[in-house]
Amino acid sequence: MMLYRRASQAGGTYFFTVNINNRKDTLLTDHIDLLRDCVASVKQRHPFRIDAMVVLPDHLHAIWTLPTNDSAYASRWRMIKTSFSRKLPKSEVISQSRQSRGERGVWQRRYWEHLIRNNDDLERHMDYIHFNPVKHGYVGNPSEWPYSSIHRYIQRGWIDNDWAASGEIDTTCFGER
Repeated sequence: MMLYRRASQAGGTYFFTVNINNRKDTLLTDHIDLLRDCVASVKQRHPFRIDAMVVLPDHLHAIWTLPTNDSAYASRWRMIKTSFSRKLPKSEVISQSRQSRGERGVWQRRYWEHLIRNNDDLERHMDYIHFNPVKHGYVGNPSEWPYSSIHRYIQRGWIDNDWAASGEIDTTCFGER
């Protein structure tokens, strides 16, 4: 078994990209209420703050801040993914490797995590999250995508409803890094 080096800072703020296994599927938006319930359940038992989040049909991006003495984001993701998978009807193809481990074939095993280093890094990743539905061609304006924390930011007056469409940000910096 290969061990992966992950950032680990108690109380840290992290950016995540988490993908479903079949990137042509639309499980996350088809079952958005189930995903929300799974996240809320884990969040209630193992608190963390969701600073930003967007859910697309086949992947999601999130920024979480963990409690001061806690760096266990991996266990939270494992619980969310496990709960979501168990509550879905079995329709996916499950590889022999996953079958031997008793796993479903819903999620990719690994995910991307990045420890946010400063306010500029945080702002860049929040912008990336909120612009992502436009990047993938689902909508023309980020505020048109229903599964995004951008609505909370608009409601609180932190950004305008036409953010990104108004040209106030440089969207050319939103390439994959």
